[in-house]
Amino acid sequence: MFAFTFMRHAFVASTFIALTCGVIGVFVVARQLSFLAHMLSEIGFAGAAFGAFLGISPLIGMLLFTLASSLLISSLSVERVQRESTISAVSSLFIGSGILFLALANQSSSYATDILFGSIVGISQSGVWQLVVLSLVVLLTIWLIFRPLQFDSFDSVGAKANGVHSRVIGIIFLILLAMSVSVGAQIVGSMLVFILLTLPASIAKALGHSMKQLLLISVAAALFGVWLGLWLGYLTNWPVTFFIALIEVICYMLALLVQKRRNG
Repeated sequence: MFAFTFMRHAFVASTFIALTCGVIGVFVVARQLSFLAHMLSEIGFAGAAFGAFLGISPLIGMLLFTLASSLLISSLSVERVQRESTISAVSSLFIGSGILFLALANQSSSYATDILFGSIVGISQSGVWQLVVLSLVVLLTIWLIFRPLQFDSFDSVGAKANGVHSRVIGIIFLILLAMSVSVGAQIVGSMLVFILLTLPASIAKALGHSMKQLLLISVAAALFGVWLGLWLGYLTNWPVTFFIALIEVICYMLALLVQKRRNG
């Protein structure tokens, strides 16, 4: 498998994507932002399509749209129910906009499929370096703000009482989430990136009892899914995204069974 250059690129890219999504996913689940991650993935689709329309890299288009949207969302001060309704409306708008941009760019249906569902085996060396740099930026930033981010994610009331600037931490986290969506979309596509941002962390939540365990289990589940999915995709020539989704769902179901037996 590693005799082929494109498979080596895919392995490196998928490894860094899994590391990034596995780590930040723990905080996505803790902060109950799974729905937001889904919305940003749809916005990422519109951004990638906009990049195709302008003739620039889809990754750059994703970053522009998801970062701008994250900053906009962070400024919303409406109630939670209203915010979710607003997110639904914004998601619908961006999906329609993405379809429009693809139509104006005169791109083929295969290009649209790559944006929506990923094309990890077609990633170039320059694309790999872009993903590695973005992943390292996200992971380094999380390491720098780890303690206040952990406090605010798992005990927001206590964090505010102890002087943690929750709003600043929230804005930084939304920016990191936007970058992670753009990175993760390169392997599983903009429509399914929330799989890597939520399921490995949900598996960790069902099995782990400490922050260290949550991070280790989440990263391990993400790596297991992308590595095995990549290998099965190579053997069968079926979409890697299908295998990643299937593996993560099976692991999640098994984790729930283990949790139920442990609690029962």
